[in-house]
Amino acid sequence: MNSEVRTVTVTGANGFVGRNLSLRLKESGFDVVPVTRETAAAELQAAFARSDAVVHLAGANRPADPSDFMRINRDFTASVANAIARCARHPLVIAASSVRADEDSEYGRSKRAGERAMEALGDAATVSIWRLPNVFGKWARPNYNSVVATFCHNLARGLPLRIDDPAAPLTLLYVDDLIDQWMAMLAGGPVASRPVEPAGAYRTTVGDLAALLQDMAEGRAAGRIANVGGGFERALYATYVSYLAPDQFALPVVTHTDSRGSFSEFMRTPGCGQVSILTAHPGETRGGHYHHTKVEKFLVVRGQARLRFRHLLSNETVEVIATADQPTAIETVPGWAHDITNIGGDELVALLWASETFDPARPDTVASPL
Repeated sequence: MNSEVRTVTVTGANGFVGRNLSLRLKESGFDVVPVTRETAAAELQAAFARSDAVVHLAGANRPADPSDFMRINRDFTASVANAIARCARHPLVIAASSVRADEDSEYGRSKRAGERAMEALGDAATVSIWRLPNVFGKWARPNYNSVVATFCHNLARGLPLRIDDPAAPLTLLYVDDLIDQWMAMLAGGPVASRPVEPAGAYRTTVGDLAALLQDMAEGRAAGRIANVGGGFERALYATYVSYLAPDQFALPVVTHTDSRGSFSEFMRTPGCGQVSILTAHPGETRGGHYHHTKVEKFLVVRGQARLRFRHLLSNETVEVIATADQPTAIETVPGWAHDITNIGGDELVALLWASETFDPARPDTVASPL
């Protein structure tokens, strides 16, 4: 953290971006002073008097009265700028504007007027104006902040998605990616002299966004996880699940049980196979088959196991002992028959990853007792 910036006032602290930013600031050791449009003028002045930086987020996106665009985006921003100027602290000011600031609309004109109010601070502050696209992430209000929030809210509750124009383009920015850029600036990074459009925006369409979210929702219900390890899908899945109700956190798992133990499918993926949980009672053996292409990894998490392998051509044999006390990932290899036996006195529990999801039409599992 930049030693010169310790106290940050956040206007619009009770809004979507403000809540996410305030949490991140506190995690990083900043003293956060929250401000809303309801904050009294004297409190506003006192907040800026002790602040090394100000992040101005308070604004109107969809007011009931169109006159609120100018009253909030222009006039309240001007009052914030005037209060900053009176403090004579020369803070860093990060001001959130919109990519629509040059539009000839009530909203666009009000955002450009707010930019001018901040630019008028001159030497009284170091001002960085950020023109934001549609920002999405946890805690955004459906039917207000973002179409992503609306779609996620509806899908989590089984409500239909309203799509007027599937081909309508969307430019979306994940809230954590935005905050990362602001945190870097607060830590002493460069400050642009002209309005900035943040890096890392994603471009899609309303129809493609809806299709991707619907696939995530249906996949989650079916025990399947999409490719959510990075990029847009990572951000979108994190946002979708943030709209689930607490009673939706738990998902049922399909379990197959017989005299030997049980086999439960935990998670399926479209490109990286599936994860399952295998149990075996003391003395029981499971497996006794080989694969042509499928690869598996076993990890014993409770008990003791013996894994045996036999090469199908040479009849070479290998035996591996695995225990929960010394975690070891043991891989099965195509062309080797294998089985697993519980050699302990307690129930054996093992995690099992397979390189492909199980397809009954092509199971790639051929019986071959050892």
